[in-house]
Amino acid sequence: MKFSLRQAVQIISAKARMLSALTIISLVIAACGSGYPELPPAPFVPPEEGPGENYLIGPRDDLEIFVWRNPELSLGITVRPDGRFSMPLVEDLPATGKTPSQLARDIEKKLSDYLQQPIVTVIVRGFVGPFSQQVRVVGEAANPQSIAYRANMTLLDVMIDVGGLTEFAAGDRANLVRFEGGEQKEYSLRIESLIKDGDIRSNVKILPGDVLIIPESIF
Repeated sequence: MKFSLRQAVQIISAKARMLSALTIISLVIAACGSGYPELPPAPFVPPEEGPGENYLIGPRDDLEIFVWRNPELSLGITVRPDGRFSMPLVEDLPATGKTPSQLARDIEKKLSDYLQQPIVTVIVRGFVGPFSQQVRVVGEAANPQSIAYRANMTLLDVMIDVGGLTEFAAGDRANLVRFEGGEQKEYSLRIESLIKDGDIRSNVKILPGDVLIIPESIF
């Protein structure tokens, strides 16, 4: 198909206007961000690191159960996807949402039908935790995944775990979804400013159950 000089100029002009409009839109989006409130900055290393909330067992956690003076009942098990597990003399006992100590007391109660004053210890070897204890990262992270929450965790720690951003990520338009006060809330994150520009003000505290959503850049 052949074009006249005038038609070619009109096509080039139209494309130029379209490109200019897209550029303006991109700049406006970048300037405005997601429109959600931002979280206050958090220190990279807390001045006083204390223990976090008690760990809650979740599906697919690896547990080691030790029954004192009963080696035939001591074993390692994995919590099933339905949140339960079975062991000798104990069938389909719920584990999800309990601390290791709480689960140990539940096992002792079940075993007391067969043993005199059983003493049980539960040790968690592989940490996954319930969804309420995980930090989930989706979108343009190098390795999107669910991470078991750790005490005093910050945004920088999460990004190290997922390997940073992809080359297509719009890190400064990322959102954090958090359930607090009985409702779901969203906050703006500036991940690119944190890991590429070294803006320490962009480092924020992460809580159990947080979901990080990293969108793709327009270009």
